[in-house]
Amino acid sequence: MNQEENPLLQMSLQELWQLFPINLTQHNPLWKEWYEEERNFLLKQLPSNEIIRLSHIGSTAVEGIQAKPIVDMLLEVKKDSSFQKLKEVILQSGYLCMNETNDRISFNKGYTVNGFAERVFHLHLRYEGDNDELYFRDELQAHPSIAKDYETLKLSLWKPFEHDRDAYTAHKTDFIKRYTLIAKEEFKGKYENNRPY
Repeated sequence: MNQEENPLLQMSLQELWQLFPINLTQHNPLWKEWYEEERNFLLKQLPSNEIIRLSHIGSTAVEGIQAKPIVDMLLEVKKDSSFQKLKEVILQSGYLCMNETNDRISFNKGYTVNGFAERVFHLHLRYEGDNDELYFRDELQAHPSIAKDYETLKLSLWKPFEHDRDAYTAHKTDFIKRYTLIAKEEFKGKYENNRPY
């Protein structure tokens, strides 16, 4: 089935949020394995000369806190890369395009007309350096008390916004911004050199 024929793309946001509610679960050690397997799969599909880094981000990358069972990945590519060519490769790799701007594209995999598959992925395509999520992840990994505060915040938002992902995300924004700024000081320059993926 190609992108245009997928019935999920005909659904309204409200319908999608009903079919794919927010659900927080205990940390699952399989998430890391699923990430590694998907990462290896994607690196075989993508042009290696354009990739800066492919990273596991989000709460599934932080042990000890509850998370939506969705493995988030950040794909950073060179500034002269063609997003449209990369988009085609990613779509051919079984992903759906969720949203797109000039400098960011988000994809998902594991969303079906019957709800979530066992393994669910979000892939965020960005140009190199657009990687705040790496700093936030590192801050949570380095400071379990901050990770627990983040978990508490998410648990407080879960039920009120179970079927409104935008509101759920919006209510986390201040916390994420605050600790991302702190992390950028703490881990200054860590991701500014184009380290291999």
